[in-house]
Amino acid sequence: MMNVIVTGAEGQLGSELRAASRNSANNYVFTDVCRLSGADTSYLDITDAASVKAFFLSRKADVIVNCAAYTNVDKAEDDAAAADLLNRQAVRNIALAAIDCGATVIHISTDYVFGGDGRVPYKENDAKNPLGVYGRTKLAGEEELVGSGCKAIIIRTAWLYSPYGKNFVKTMASLMATRQEVGVVADQVGSPTCAEDLAAFIYGIIEKGMLGHTGVYHYTDAGVVSWFDFAREICRLGGWDCAVKPLRSSEFPSKVRRPHYSVLDKSKTAETFGVEVPYWKDSLARCLPKIK
Repeated sequence: MMNVIVTGAEGQLGSELRAASRNSANNYVFTDVCRLSGADTSYLDITDAASVKAFFLSRKADVIVNCAAYTNVDKAEDDAAAADLLNRQAVRNIALAAIDCGATVIHISTDYVFGGDGRVPYKENDAKNPLGVYGRTKLAGEEELVGSGCKAIIIRTAWLYSPYGKNFVKTMASLMATRQEVGVVADQVGSPTCAEDLAAFIYGIIEKGMLGHTGVYHYTDAGVVSWFDFAREICRLGGWDCAVKPLRSSEFPSKVRRPHYSVLDKSKTAETFGVEVPYWKDSLARCLPKIK
């Protein structure tokens, strides 16, 4: 039996991992700095290196799944220190503690490490060019893991949504239920990711004993879509009588430029782990009723 520690357990991915692991023979311990889900979430501040090391050693961690991150892209521009603390320094704490207890780290990263000016799906080793503090600190977190020499699987994902927390699908569902029209950016293209699908992929890596495949991988749902077309599909599936209006990024003033193209190539992931990535429309159709 393995001891699996999940950080950031009250977020979207952590919540889905909790659901996925209910029948596992392994021992999953869910941690966060808050306890929205009740007593089964243990308190752990991953920015405190001593606490992280003590927690991992006392529970004899075999695997650490780091779902914690500073993800507010705009706010990060005003609070770079906080973003760096959680996205880089905390990752270093986890990496060093993992070395001490011989654990493998599964770390979640982002498409924002790329510049978004490409025209073909990004491969894992393509040149990085983050456009803002969020992307830079997430890339720095990846570099801390690799530089530490710990055993690590880094998974970059994008456009995550679920019935938990704040995300695009929940926001659109709320607006479409109460408005006659919504405007959505049509010149940013990527691939949505149902958190349940990503959790199932991570859970499979652990449960099938595939932790030896260290390195960087990409995982999103299959297909390419703009935010505008994503919103139109949400509206269609939800059955709302709401017009979806296409807008340009320039019509949404922001402190940071979003990637215009952030599609991730998943061929390495499919070949290495033998997974069949679900199509984004199928996953949305499965998830939306839970959100409604």
